[in-house]
Amino acid sequence: MKKIQNSILIATLALASCLAGCNKDYLNVNSDPNRTTDDNITPDLIFTQAATNVAMRHIGASPGSEGSTIDLQFAQDWVGYMSNTGDFALPQIESSYNIDFAFGDNAWQRDYGTLFDLYQAKTKALANGNKVLAGAAMILSAKLFQDVVDTYGDVPYSQAFQTNVYKHPVYDKAQDIYNDLQLSLDSAIIYMDEDAPASFATVDVVNHGDQTKWQKFANTLKLRLLIRQSEVPGFNPATEIAKIEAKGGVLGAGESVSVNPGFSNAQYKQSPFYGNYGFTTTGNKAATGYAPNNYILNILGSTNDPRIERFFTTVGGFYVGCDYGLITGNPFGAQASYFGEGIAKSGDQDQWLIPSFESMFFEAEAIARGWMPGDARTAFEAAITESFVWLGVEDAETAAADYIANTDIANWDNAGETAEDQAKFIALQKYIAITCIDAREAWADQRRLHFLPEGFITFNPSRLADELPLRLLYPQSEYTTNAESVQAVGTINQFTTKIFWEP
Repeated sequence: MKKIQNSILIATLALASCLAGCNKDYLNVNSDPNRTTDDNITPDLIFTQAATNVAMRHIGASPGSEGSTIDLQFAQDWVGYMSNTGDFALPQIESSYNIDFAFGDNAWQRDYGTLFDLYQAKTKALANGNKVLAGAAMILSAKLFQDVVDTYGDVPYSQAFQTNVYKHPVYDKAQDIYNDLQLSLDSAIIYMDEDAPASFATVDVVNHGDQTKWQKFANTLKLRLLIRQSEVPGFNPATEIAKIEAKGGVLGAGESVSVNPGFSNAQYKQSPFYGNYGFTTTGNKAATGYAPNNYILNILGSTNDPRIERFFTTVGGFYVGCDYGLITGNPFGAQASYFGEGIAKSGDQDQWLIPSFESMFFEAEAIARGWMPGDARTAFEAAITESFVWLGVEDAETAAADYIANTDIANWDNAGETAEDQAKFIALQKYIAITCIDAREAWADQRRLHFLPEGFITFNPSRLADELPLRLLYPQSEYTTNAESVQAVGTINQFTTKIFWEP
């Protein structure tokens, strides 16, 4: 892990160096304006880059990528959102679930590289007395650290990034990290009550200086941490729920959190999702080897869900998908549907981190479980409606009302009587709403609740199991550079070694 930390730092220093070259003190013969120092590598510069990289990591893209291989593609495929077309050879390791120690290496290193940048932004901001910027970095870090824990389980946390002290950081227990992330978010929320420097609104490429929205974002992440632990025996979220309610609640309608540092339809400047699943700057498909999975197409089509035309395109008037893991028979990319304008709008679109409706589904489940006050049906239907609005469905509110009233899997009368049944009912609609938008969340929900109808499992006859892996294996780079720490965790298996919240 030290190797990737150093490479990310070098990239950060290079960026800061270029920007620092315009300093008016360039005539000072005792100061080299092109030399990187603590003075010109400011937390503002690091934060803007780090926040942009969080946007990249949300879909699994590497910083500066355009149409590159996505290291989280497996999640899109595993949960039934996307599939390989017939243009290229089938990825055997991924589609057979026979993953190895190299499988998650890129995702690990890129996630930790971004977390290192956020750590540096927080540390330097606090040293400068800028608690607001530090709080923003801590909130983004909490989101990404939860994603890492949900993917790998126990990971380096308390000793991570302190390379001058800990050359080989230990692996903290996943439950301990979750608990500390709650405390970190509490601190970040308090920091957001401070007066922000005038530069914050410009530096903040996420919420553009809206500190109240940052606090709601933090509360939403706090609730996401709680929701993930719903199946842990004896779990009681009351204390954390009280904090959330006391500090303004979670993100609601029209309050999506996204990143946009100035994306444009230029090479290496496109918004991450569009640049990787939309079109290149020359107008060609960016994801020539991927198409909608027939699994999600069948769910959307069988319920006459109008969102289908916002998620995907048609070919000859029909929605044509692919079967994940099928060795032969999948159509070529030119003969298959593609990703629609509801999610792949333009090169300059915002890159979502938490869409408004996703937060509203968290709240609906919390209400159904009796954790938060309110009416579960009302919250559930509001979340579905917000999904229609967010995607740009024509006459969205009316279309959503019709869908809810006439669709068995959306009509609350079919939700069941128990909190667990209602949670699964909500999870299915959340799964549909976040189609191609948050595959990591869908994978986590399936591992937590096992709610998806049959049919999403790979068609690859070489598959190791008829169920999704519970986690990824630790990357080979950790066994090479941090062997003692990773080996102390013990033997890991993708089907039997559970993350603490998995039932």
